[in-house]
Formats: sequence, structure tokens, C-alpha cells
Amino acid sequence: MTEAKSSPIPAAVARIPGSKSLTNRALVLAACAIGTTTVRRPLISEDTLAFAEALRTMGTRVDRAEDSWTVEGTSGDFASLGTVWCADAGTAARFLPPVAGLVPRGFSFDGSDQLRRRPLGPLLGALRSLGAEVWPTDGHGLPISVKGAPQQLSGPREIELPSGLSSQFVSGLLMAAPLARGLTLRTSDLVSRPYVDMSITLMADFGVLVDEPEPGVFVVPDQPLRSPGVFAVEPDASTASYVFAGAALTRRAIRVDGLGRNSLQGDLAFVDVLAQMGCSVAIGDHTTSVTGAQLPLRGGFTVDMGEISDTFMTAACLAPFADAPIRITGVAHARLKESDRIAAVATNLRAAGVRVDEGDSWLEIHPGRPQPARIDCHRDHRIAMSFSVLGLRADGIMLDDPACVGKTFPGFFEEFDRLFRDPS
Repeated sequence: MTEAKSSPIPAAVARIPGSKSLTNRALVLAACAIGTTTVRRPLISEDTLAFAEALRTMGTRVDRAEDSWTVEGTSGDFASLGTVWCADAGTAARFLPPVAGLVPRGFSFDGSDQLRRRPLGPLLGALRSLGAEVWPTDGHGLPISVKGAPQQLSGPREIELPSGLSSQFVSGLLMAAPLARGLTLRTSDLVSRPYVDMSITLMADFGVLVDEPEPGVFVVPDQPLRSPGVFAVEPDASTASYVFAGAALTRRAIRVDGLGRNSLQGDLAFVDVLAQMGCSVAIGDHTTSVTGAQLPLRGGFTVDMGEISDTFMTAACLAPFADAPIRITGVAHARLKESDRIAAVATNLRAAGVRVDEGDSWLEIHPGRPQPARIDCHRDHRIAMSFSVLGLRADGIMLDDPACVGKTFPGFFEEFDRLFRDPS
């Protein structure tokens, strides 16, 4: 990541909640492990609460306190206590069916209409190749039923997984693989690689070392997951992108503590994009600061955001304030998230009078002066938060569904106002 000298402007410290990606990975690994795990500073949001409740329906005890959750590991001895409701949580729908496919019980999974539209086909195909029974047999998404029988696996111990639609398919299978007493997973077209690296790092914390003898081939050894006792969750780097972007537009200095050069989260690399736009970035061992530059921001470049695609919308909402077009590439898989994010960003920016060109995997945003517009959030938290950044420099930006930020950051608007709108 880029590092630059910080500005003498005193930095305001942003209060960023815990990482959703780390929280839900820690929960599923703790549930599969031997022993009890305390997850400190977890994200408490609609998605993580849904994930914890889904684990309870699978027979895992999860006790919640204000600043920590305690998970009693099952060692793979899960129980089916009803239909596992995933709500809107994509991680629940991608991480929990692999667990079900590798234990000798049957589970049913369902979720919201929005989640039902998100594809699971490659993951379900991989589970079938391991000998799990999946209904409906021609299904490509929720609702599904999964039954696994590890003692009688008929499929190969080495499987292939097309992973161009979502890295969560890979993460889900890797984290469940210790329940199958080892597995070799060959991937193709892997997107969002930093999230897979995150899963592998957390597995090491739980005592299982994943080998990668060649790129995209992952070997999980025959050994059980064991609780580390305590796992501490970092602030969410994807969420931090909004306050860092706010600094870019307001010439303020914003600091996030708990995110530094050794962060497990690839999305911290968003600050590299801000550095390209002319912002001052300082990354320390345990903190990251961004100070905005004078407008217009620097444009006229192309950036591949495929590995940090959850932040491409934040960059897109900064781009109208640059001095030349900015082209964002490598984000085709973002069309299959909570919404078609490429189309949603392009349509909403055009509604605000900004010129946007787009293709299957890219979009190019031209400089412009955004006009008042009603933003269609598509029930997508990241659309709502990204366009809140746009609203810092554009009057009349109204969100049709501001409450959707509760998926990952229930207190987003209060914190955003504190940092950027409060006169104090």
C-alpha cells in the first residue's frame, strides 16, 4: 500500500465498527472448532446477528455480550433445529451450506427475496461432487436443502470450483474442509483474492494451515479446527472507505485506529486509490490516516479494483470531483452482489447529471457538478453509504432507503454527521 507524509491538520478519529468479514468468518470457524471462542469487538449489525442466529439454528450456542460474543464449538457435531434463515446475509448463504454438506445431518436454508436472487450454482455443484445431497437438484440458489454424510463420501477428495462469481464460495469450502478430514480445492478465475487470504489466515489462528502448492490450488490438511480462545476483530476496512473518502472531499484529516499495515483486510488498499487522487495517506502499524487534497481531485487514470470491489462504489462517488475521467475496471462480479452495483452506480450518477460510461466489468466516470437527485439504494447498504459521500459536495442528494445501512453499520449517519457535518 502507498504511504505518504501526513498533513499537519489534526486528525479526527473515526469510530468504525468491527469487520463483518472477520466477524462472520470467526463465528463459523468457532462453531466448527474444538473448544470455546470469545470473539471480541464483533460487528453488531443485521448481517452478523442473522449469521449468529443461523448458527443457533444449526445447534451452536452463541452467547452475546455488549463487546464480545462467546461461541461453543461443536467439533462438527451440529444439530438441525429448523430451517436456517439467512435473511440478507450473503456470507451465511455461502459459508453455512458447505458445513451442512460435510456433516451427517440434513439442513434447509432460505433467505430474503434479495438473497434468493444471488447465485450459488458453483458452490452447490462442488458440494454434490463431494457426495452431499442437495435439493432441488436443478437449483442455483436459495431455498435449498443439504445433507452430507462424511463417512460415506462418494465424491473425490480433490474438487474443482469455478470461482469467478464470488470468492465466498472458496472461503466457505476452505473453512468447512476440516470437517471432511482434508480436501484439495482447485479454483479458476478467482476474484477478490484478499478475502480468501483472510479466510486462510483465520484458519491458521484456529490451528489449520492451508497450503497453496500452486496458484489457486488449496490443500487443507486432515486436522481439526481448535479454538484460539480469543479472537479480536479489526475495524471494518470497507466501511472505513466512506470516512476516508469524506476526508478527500472536505480536506479534513481522518484517522482510523486498529487498521494498519498488517491488517487482514485487503480493502484497506482503497487508500492507494485516494493517494492516486492526490490525498495524503499515512499508514502505521496500527492506524491509518487520510487527509484530503484541494479540489478538484486528480483524475485521468484507470484503476483495477477487482480485489477491493466492495470499495469501487466509494471511488465512483469521488470521481465526479476529479479533474479528468477515472476508469474503474475488474468489477464484473459486483453485478452479483446485493444489487447489480455497476448498473446501480451508473444509473444513480446519471440521475445526478454525471456522465458515466459502462461495460460488463468496468465504468468510467467523467468530471461534473452533481445535481439534486433521489438515489435508488436497491436495499444495498454500500450504495447508500457511497452516495452519502457524494452528498458531502452535492446538494439535494436524497436516499430512498437510508435504513439499509443497518446491514453493516447501523450508526453510519450519526458518525458521518459527527465527522463531517457537525459545526462542533
